[in-house]
Amino acid sequence: MEKIKIENHSFSGGLWCAAWIFTIGYLQLSFWQGVLAIIIWPFYLGVHFSPLL
Repeated sequence: MEKIKIENHSFSGGLWCAAWIFTIGYLQLSFWQGVLAIIIWPFYLGVHFSPLL
């Protein structure tokens, strides 16, 4: 009989979701920009922090 190992990765998913919500609030994005940020999250961070470089 084989042993079955079950892994739960909900912490990393929850951390990603919390970081995404924080980014929307920090960058003061509108609703549709926030929806788009799901896909291109690094772009918005790069645009916001590029003046610092």
